[in-house]
Amino acid sequence: MDTNVKALRLIRFFALIFFVLLGLHTSATEAEEAIGKGLPYQIVADYIHDIIEADRTLYTTHVVDRMQETGTAIAAEGWRERNALPLPAQMLLLSGERVKNKGRGLHYRLASLWPIYKKNGPANYFEKKGLQAVQQNPDEPYRGLITQEGESIYVAIYADLAVSKSCVNCHNRHLLSPKRNHKFGNVMGAIIISFPIKL
Repeated sequence: MDTNVKALRLIRFFALIFFVLLGLHTSATEAEEAIGKGLPYQIVADYIHDIIEADRTLYTTHVVDRMQETGTAIAAEGWRERNALPLPAQMLLLSGERVKNKGRGLHYRLASLWPIYKKNGPANYFEKKGLQAVQQNPDEPYRGLITQEGESIYVAIYADLAVSKSCVNCHNRHLLSPKRNHKFGNVMGAIIISFPIKL
């Protein structure tokens, strides 16, 4: 038997166990059918978020904070002109633009109810409602389907926490910041992930 076929069967088997153990209130047959059709959108979005959040946190704490503490390099809003590192939020936005330009329909970005720049605010009512929801309950992503240009889009909004003092200081001191009382660990906004689906 081909190694790829064995690997795919193994993945399906563990995915089935995962879904049953999670108690998704479904029968084993329904879980197998869902896996056969592909992973549920919620799980896909969670995987994507986990990668983005890990990369952002590690970049912030192990690159930006460390380089600034040692005086090796600085992170600055005008990083290109100043020969500096991009700020963590800028790095995430740059990464999101690169993924968007691949043309597969996957989009992710940072947004806030108090954006420094308006383009980083909610783009529609769903995003505004989602940003408000994760502000109130950071442990629970806000998810749903929207229609955009005749296409069904799955959207998941995850709370974005201030993971370092540099995040807090930047937002609290920025001249254009509408909110200047952020604290370490506070919800500063959200990571919004979206991709097209076929119903």
